[in-house]
Amino acid sequence: MKLFFLFLLILPIIGFSQDNYIVDYYGKDSSNYLFVNTDDLIEERWDQLAQPVFWKKVMLLSPDSCLINIAATRTILGTDSFIKWKAQTEEEKTQYKDSVRKFYDLNSTEKIYVTSGKSNFYQFDKVIPSISKAIPIFKKHKTDPWYAQAILLIESPGKIKFSNVGAYGPFQLMKSVARSHGLIVNKTIDERKDFNKSAKGAASLIRKTCIPQAKRILKKYDIPFSENEVWFKLFVLHIYHAGAGNVEGLIESFETKPTNQELITKMWQSEWGGFKNASQNYSQVALAAMLNLREVIEKGCEQYHDCKLDEVQF
Repeated sequence: MKLFFLFLLILPIIGFSQDNYIVDYYGKDSSNYLFVNTDDLIEERWDQLAQPVFWKKVMLLSPDSCLINIAATRTILGTDSFIKWKAQTEEEKTQYKDSVRKFYDLNSTEKIYVTSGKSNFYQFDKVIPSISKAIPIFKKHKTDPWYAQAILLIESPGKIKFSNVGAYGPFQLMKSVARSHGLIVNKTIDERKDFNKSAKGAASLIRKTCIPQAKRILKKYDIPFSENEVWFKLFVLHIYHAGAGNVEGLIESFETKPTNQELITKMWQSEWGGFKNASQNYSQVALAAMLNLREVIEKGCEQYHDCKLDEVQF
């Protein structure tokens, strides 16, 4: 589905910060799509960090290609054929990584990753209608739609499938979590596959569990916060993915407790308990997906001379 954006209207989200907006785009077929405005990602320079830049490229790269990168920082060292990489023996792969370390004068213990492109998974055109559908559901249940947009972009964009740990549906809810937030999941019924019910369950999980746990953890370690700040929302996403116990254990392990963006970037490079590579990547991927979606919208708008931007008051 190719989107053509003709008109833009920025609408404040009722009940949330006046700095947060819903963006309403009208397509060629007169259908309209809703998105959460992400200007703050640019204003706070999240788009300049190596990790989101890395994942943005991964999302747009063919699965036949791969990025050679430094694991700790996601600094991209080069691009290669993933088909050729997989055809090598383990010994050849080790020798290749050693040659990369030598060429870039890296420490022998520096981890080198070879990450394949994932354009076959991150199909933004397929998830766009879902984002638009989820926003009013999250608003109805008094939960910031920013979370709906982030989760739908990265969990199973345009798809409904099981994860390797049993999470299911567009918001990738575990059975026990779904049940505790009002969904029926048994041998014959699994409401996680119902978009509206899954969205309602995810909104409830974020509002009743993830945000309160985030606030509790941050208060415990005297880390100041505002619920409307990007870094706080990313912190909440880590709890959504890894659980409050793992996130709290990670923060406890920090000798000094960083704040704001520094807290998130430190989490990207730290492990504790069940908070490992996938957990580190979670908010990095969320940022990258948000930034890529932003570019899709901007490019669509630029195709038309009569594209305009207006602010509308409720």
